[in-house]
Amino acid sequence: QVQLVESGGGLVQAGGSLRLSCAASGRTFSNYAMGWFRQAPGKEREFVAAISRSGSNTNYADSVKGRFTISRDNAKNTVFLQMNSLKPEDTAVYYCAAGVSFFAPRRKDEYDYWGQGTQVTVSS
Repeated sequence: QVQLVESGGGLVQAGGSLRLSCAASGRTFSNYAMGWFRQAPGKEREFVAAISRSGSNTNYADSVKGRFTISRDNAKNTVFLQMNSLKPEDTAVYYCAAGVSFFAPRRKDEYDYWGQGTQVTVSS
């Protein structure tokens, strides 16, 4: 089992920045690709960003490309999502996820473990 705990969410004005963190425990962190997903009220959970086990490969949704950056620190068992130039449409609960893929997958079914989520609210 892998336990994931997100932090760093909050309320920010449009144009602002937030940095989300996801701390992992339970298994060897570097054996897992990590992803960030988000879910807005009334909408399906959608892919945001992913990073491969070593951090050498990343993948982004078109809607966040150029604004968000995913990174990881395998020594600290943590994955980050730096979010800049935030927009009201980025408002959602953000979830981190872990999967055994060797790549940086976009599909939810590539991930086996999920955190509880952290709320991000962007005001206009």
